[in-house]
Amino acid sequence: MRKPHRGSSADSAFFDRDRFLQVLRDYIVFVTENDELKKMILRQHQTRAVEKVLRRAAEGHRTRGLVWHTQGSGKTLTMITIASLILRDTQGDKPTVLMLVDRNELEAQLFRNLESCGIRSPLVAQSKKHLRQILESDYRGLIVSMLHKFDNMPANINTRSNITVLIDEAHRTMGGPTLGVYLMAALPNATFIGFTGTPIDRISQGKGTFETFGCDDEKGYLDKYSIAESIEDGTTVGLHYTHGPSALRVERELLEREFLQIVTSEGVSDIEELNAILDRAVELKTMMKSPQRVDRVAQLVAQHFTDSVEPMGFKAFLVGVDREACALYKEALDRYLLPEYSAVVYSASPSDSELLKRHQIAPEDEKQVRRAFTRKGDLPKILIVTEKLLTGYDAPILYCMYLDKPMRAHVLLQTIARVNRPYEDGEGAVKPCGLVFDFVGIFERLQEALAFDSDVVTSVIRNIDVLKRLFERMMVEDARDYVAFARRQGDKGKEAQIEAFLNEEARKVFYGFFRRLQNVFDVLTPDPVLRSYLDDYQALSEMFGLLRNAYEHGPYVDRELTAKTRALLQKHTEGRDFELPGAIYDLGAEEIVALQTGDTSATTKVLNLAKVFGDLVEEKGREQPFLLPIGERAEALVKEWQGRRLSTEDALEAFLQLAQEYVDADAERSEMEVDANTFAIYTALKPAKADVSAGDAVELDALFHEHPDYDWNEAQGSRLRAALYKRLLTMVGKDNFIHVANTLLRLRRT
Repeated sequence: MRKPHRGSSADSAFFDRDRFLQVLRDYIVFVTENDELKKMILRQHQTRAVEKVLRRAAEGHRTRGLVWHTQGSGKTLTMITIASLILRDTQGDKPTVLMLVDRNELEAQLFRNLESCGIRSPLVAQSKKHLRQILESDYRGLIVSMLHKFDNMPANINTRSNITVLIDEAHRTMGGPTLGVYLMAALPNATFIGFTGTPIDRISQGKGTFETFGCDDEKGYLDKYSIAESIEDGTTVGLHYTHGPSALRVERELLEREFLQIVTSEGVSDIEELNAILDRAVELKTMMKSPQRVDRVAQLVAQHFTDSVEPMGFKAFLVGVDREACALYKEALDRYLLPEYSAVVYSASPSDSELLKRHQIAPEDEKQVRRAFTRKGDLPKILIVTEKLLTGYDAPILYCMYLDKPMRAHVLLQTIARVNRPYEDGEGAVKPCGLVFDFVGIFERLQEALAFDSDVVTSVIRNIDVLKRLFERMMVEDARDYVAFARRQGDKGKEAQIEAFLNEEARKVFYGFFRRLQNVFDVLTPDPVLRSYLDDYQALSEMFGLLRNAYEHGPYVDRELTAKTRALLQKHTEGRDFELPGAIYDLGAEEIVALQTGDTSATTKVLNLAKVFGDLVEEKGREQPFLLPIGERAEALVKEWQGRRLSTEDALEAFLQLAQEYVDADAERSEMEVDANTFAIYTALKPAKADVSAGDAVELDALFHEHPDYDWNEAQGSRLRAALYKRLLTMVGKDNFIHVANTLLRLRRT
């Protein structure tokens, strides 16, 4: 068995040579998500678990282990990587890996991911008989099966010790009273590793998870990665919940009698078992599917989605108590939103009613719906589900879950974990958290509903009221000093703000604070609690925009303001902008004089010049190559100044000199009486030919005119390159002609 590298502890530096090579070799994998191939680098908690399992499999004297990684942390990918590395081992006898997957996970995607990790031919046990034959034949490689196929399996069917059994969803898979016994008796010398996101430690099935797999470890598990850790690392986002109106929530007595008591006694741990119990809850389901209630819930969902979710650019699930409820919600929701906004996803049955048949979609259409839902801007924006997509479907854009189905423990956490995936779009929008809108009332009894690790879980799944109190505290206490600057008006007020945040560290602290504040604001809007703080929040937003625009060269600051913050500013501010006082947009003799004689502070003048240089280089650097060395010097000046190695006055003088160089270069072009393209060639030649003349540039420009389509026509491009090589060889010499030719070909022609 190949052992992990000794130096790969958690605190090793990532760029330690051996560790870096190990990451490249073992921990960069390709996976398929929504029919798209993506490259993934395993996170530290995943590599840590991989290495612990490899060590455990190699030990011999300890043969059990529990990997407890929270939902959404990449547990399946960890399992696949373990299987791949064990099977890659060439030392000794070829091993066997048996991967026992949950019945919901045996899909084509699993096998595509196995193949992308180098496991090309996993053997799938088609039946109990087939699995028995595989094990009796002493097959070496990967076997994929489900636990129920071990029913009545003979003992000692294979006694090899280099068999590793990886058991997904171990809290559920091993929950039966006999199946686990058959498995372990059949493979008495194998190593058994259970994987779970939610071991339920307060019911018999959950206790069995620790007793079965954690017996070799003092803490009851080999490796743990908690919800709190995953949020801290950014692997998942935090979860908040809010309640629907009390009139729509299920009566406590009814919920207790027809659901909670039964679930507790029967230890429900998967959605199929949950559905079986709900099928018996006739009174409960009748109440939840009453026409008046369905219509009212649909109305509230439409309103909340329109006001709170859609402006953020995210999407939502509506979870109904059963398939009929989903169909009813679709028809009700269509009265308040465009029909294209929502789609129903549920399984079909031959005995379905006309109502259910009316909203069924074909398998190919379902695939399209699944893919479209993951993309920003595409329809649908709301998926109505009851069973499908609540496990195994990752859509990071999913932000809000409207929950109208009683759930508990593992099923509840696995369901709401659909909304805890991080998401950031190409425009900079970041999902601040996941939100659960509870129409059932199950979150009123959170401790009971989440009956495992509850001290940890309830600390990271919080009532939305916590955010309201947090926003008030941030505005009243944390923002007090910031607001004092932000409320200053006019150019002098802007200059005061700019001067106050000259220190880079002070700016970073404020940026971090404002981004956190903005996230909370997004989640709460349009809650009335915000009303008292809107003016101050608006002022802070404007100051953030001003500082980002002044000090940080890069994408326009609007990308860093969320949609709700932008909407607030556009609504309440006339002629809003984040421009510096005395802003200039170009460099010329008149602009330089205006800047010098203006009454803005020296700091503001430096920032104006730094910004205009940055913009000029970005916009015109390829067509005015003389700008590039000037731009580099300007960038160096900014660093010197911000690092306090150069005074503001000296920085301003140096910037004005650079500005004059730019003006002089433009004047030189006018004196030469050549066009912008010819002058660009001239300035590109200068570094390689000290005695370059206007005639040299005119001659080379003529070659470009002879090949006008060189940038898209391959034949013309080749001929132009050959002509440039021939002329430049004599003009700049054999050491420089290729480099200069490449420079000229990169020029943007006007």
